[in-house]
Amino acid sequence: MSFALDKVPPIIQAEGALDGLGGHAAPLAAGRPVLLVADPGLGPLGITAAAAAGLRRAGLEVEVFAGFASDPTLAQIDAAAAAARTIKAGLVVAIGGGSALDVGKAAAAIAPGAASADHYRLCANPMPAAPLAKICIPTTSGTGSETTRTIVATDRAGAKTWLWGAEIKADLVLLDPLLTVSLPLGLTGATAVDAMVHAMEACTNRAATNGNDHYCHEAIRLVARHLPIVMDNPRDVAARAGLQFAACLAGISIDNAGTALAHCIGHAIGSLAHIHHGRAVAVAMRGTIGWISADDPDGRFAAVAALLGGDLVAGFARIVAIAGIDLSLPGITVDALAALMDAPENAPMRHATRRDITQPDLAALARAVLEQR
Repeated sequence: MSFALDKVPPIIQAEGALDGLGGHAAPLAAGRPVLLVADPGLGPLGITAAAAAGLRRAGLEVEVFAGFASDPTLAQIDAAAAAARTIKAGLVVAIGGGSALDVGKAAAAIAPGAASADHYRLCANPMPAAPLAKICIPTTSGTGSETTRTIVATDRAGAKTWLWGAEIKADLVLLDPLLTVSLPLGLTGATAVDAMVHAMEACTNRAATNGNDHYCHEAIRLVARHLPIVMDNPRDVAARAGLQFAACLAGISIDNAGTALAHCIGHAIGSLAHIHHGRAVAVAMRGTIGWISADDPDGRFAAVAALLGGDLVAGFARIVAIAGIDLSLPGITVDALAALMDAPENAPMRHATRRDITQPDLAALARAVLEQR
């Protein structure tokens, strides 16, 4: 048995962890201003103001950047990086869902240079060698972006693209389950299934390792245990904390092993229709998991099935139902979906899938996703 695991950033989880933000930020900022990249939806909730106030109590100058939306664009990342350069920031604090964390991480990584985010996508060019320090504070429990070296953005043509590298990874992760309590149930379900799909793919794809399985399996177990509780009682903070930690572990899982077919399909769906990423990968996984797992020579799918009650297909379908995921994808054709599944930006996830996927398989898999009920 051999494996390699990448560095995990320091992680602090506690109810009220946001209150200690200033104390953690001060040494990382090293006397320079802080760019606070905040999900625009957090402003009306008072969360952005609370984070900014905590930073200012520590004597830090703060500039808030909220000029982005769900599925951020490369141009919005450029705007955040420009804001960091303007104030000569020493630290970027990113708070919100995966979009906010991705914008903050990417801005911190590219701000020391002069090039745009597009210059670095798909590892076309090396990132600046000395990224700004970054703290990630998730307010959803799905993407795991707080623990990954990857960000997803949309290019000018509307297609999903990626930046990745060690320069993107956070220097500190703060997990405060109180910040997730106000998340609507629909988003709670979609983000939780996103975390589960991350973990399932990371422990069953071609890059899976026994060392990484510990993160993956615990993430799956936590979602299966806590999602039904949260969907029944959204204010259960202990169960919210369980989902939050599951997402964090799932982020570590994909940082070490990546994803597979469900994300290939999910990103293709996201390029064709503006739907939540968690819903996209949930629909993709539900429609293809039986086909992917039909051959299981090393028992990796069986191990996941055991965590979901013994039957992999039925167990995952049950989680999707509990999450309230809408399976319909109107307006997307089999040909369009199959074509994007074969696009260069989605090819790595397709090829990472443990079962070989041939050209004729693409249309069959697309049809299975689009026609499921």
